[in-house]
Amino acid sequence: MKVYNYFRSGTSHRLRIVLNLKGLDWDYVAVDLRAEAHFDAAFKALNPQGFVPTLIDGDLVLTQSPAIIEWLEERYPTPPLLPVDVNDRARVRALAAVVGCDIHPLNNRRVLEYLRHTLACDDAAVMAWCGTWINAGFEALETLLAADPNRGNFCFGGQPGLADAYLVAQVESARRFKVDLTPYPFICAVDQACANLQAFVQAAPKNQPDAL
Repeated sequence: MKVYNYFRSGTSHRLRIVLNLKGLDWDYVAVDLRAEAHFDAAFKALNPQGFVPTLIDGDLVLTQSPAIIEWLEERYPTPPLLPVDVNDRARVRALAAVVGCDIHPLNNRRVLEYLRHTLACDDAAVMAWCGTWINAGFEALETLLAADPNRGNFCFGGQPGLADAYLVAQVESARRFKVDLTPYPFICAVDQACANLQAFVQAAPKNQPDAL
């Protein structure tokens, strides 16, 4: 199994966490977004969008991190990323979707490049943009976590799962964009609990072979 990814990509980060939680063996293939390697013809033949991550397993090529993660959950169900109860599964997916659908798409690289190069936004404006949407999503996530009387050390219960992979990757981005996390004690507590686990430590951007 090969995973084409980039050390600082939030979608790659969340997938690395999931692969590690599942205890899978996989090969890291770096795609240097800074050098625009994702636009190379060879890579776009694998992923027409030119996005990371892209997972290769034999002849199978999978794109889009939510689809890859759901495939991993079905293909390698142990340990599970989702709870057994159907209602609980929906709640966990909703927590992940706050990040995956509402926060991350607004501060990923191609959006920021458009802000910088097409709209001529300066660094302060770009940081303000990122902070606005991260805070909006984190306010909702913090409220949802606080309202769950059965919440353990993680987003749901006492074991890390789908929502934690999404959240930790987004917290990493929030720190990079200088977002003040002090208003979010529940989010910070989940992040700290995950920081004590090797699956998350090994997946961190700074620990990847292409990190500088």
